[in-house]
Amino acid sequence: MHAIHQYQEFFITYLESQTINKEPKNLYAPIDYILSLGGKRIRPVLTLLSAEVFEAEYTKALPAAMAVEVFHNFSLVHDDIMDDAPLRRGQQTVHEKWNINTGILSGDAMLILAYQYFEQYEPIVFRDLAKLFSKTAIEVCEGQQWDVDFETRTDVTIPEYLKMIEYKTAVLVAAAMKMGAIIANTSSENANLIYDFGLHLGLAFQLQDDYLDAFGDPETFGKQVGGDIIENKKTYLYLKALEFSSKEKATQLQTLFTTQLDNNDDKIETAKVIFNESGASKATQQAIEEYTFKAFETLEKMTISEEKKNILKTFGENLMGRTV
Repeated sequence: MHAIHQYQEFFITYLESQTINKEPKNLYAPIDYILSLGGKRIRPVLTLLSAEVFEAEYTKALPAAMAVEVFHNFSLVHDDIMDDAPLRRGQQTVHEKWNINTGILSGDAMLILAYQYFEQYEPIVFRDLAKLFSKTAIEVCEGQQWDVDFETRTDVTIPEYLKMIEYKTAVLVAAAMKMGAIIANTSSENANLIYDFGLHLGLAFQLQDDYLDAFGDPETFGKQVGGDIIENKKTYLYLKALEFSSKEKATQLQTLFTTQLDNNDDKIETAKVIFNESGASKATQQAIEEYTFKAFETLEKMTISEEKKNILKTFGENLMGRTV
């Protein structure tokens, strides 16, 4: 087993060796650009980590880890177009640097490239990886559509929201870990448990992302702080604020999230005050903790060493306390 930062270094070295020098440049340059912007690389790292948890060399998992990272970035390119987001990881988004048509087409190419990385595995492993990947990819699309639908709905419930982030975010984290287990040829029980571990960790991760979107430091967060508020997204923070607020404050928040103001800074600050005063901020932080601990509960059922359980637990604890 290696330290998390070592897995990141292994993956980045592999990623840099995958630069695409093909024509047309306006198709492939945006792909290299988005993949080179950095980011936490959490999903591919989890694929490498999971493979070694179940006694396989991390090197065997590098193509699958690359598939996960390419797919994740494909979804970001298209998400940024849909959200009209100006920044990604502190840099121009693909559609801002090039144009919307290029962003759509390069994203499409990334989806196909992701599948091609599985071709490096033997037929049985390829089949299992591709089957899991296809299931995950369609769930991510379903989650994204729910996210879009929720922007214009006024009756979104917390269970609906949690299902949306499970599909949009958590299933890919879970799949990334199960891919490592598939490559290591561990038991189906272990593979399913590591999937559940990743699913709960992914839910905690997205709730943390929601929290940081409102309360993160612009210097470290890498995205436009308050973007969810500007886009009227019905996040866990928003839904909990509605639940906990007085009727007057709830109406104020609902009105705020159905209008576009000339000054977005005022909109962001007003929403943040309501999030804090209502207790929604604290409730969100508690939910992050609860899902992280649910992930830890699955570790006790895995047939792996205590040392490896502790490595996975430490990773979850670090994720819970992140600021980026």
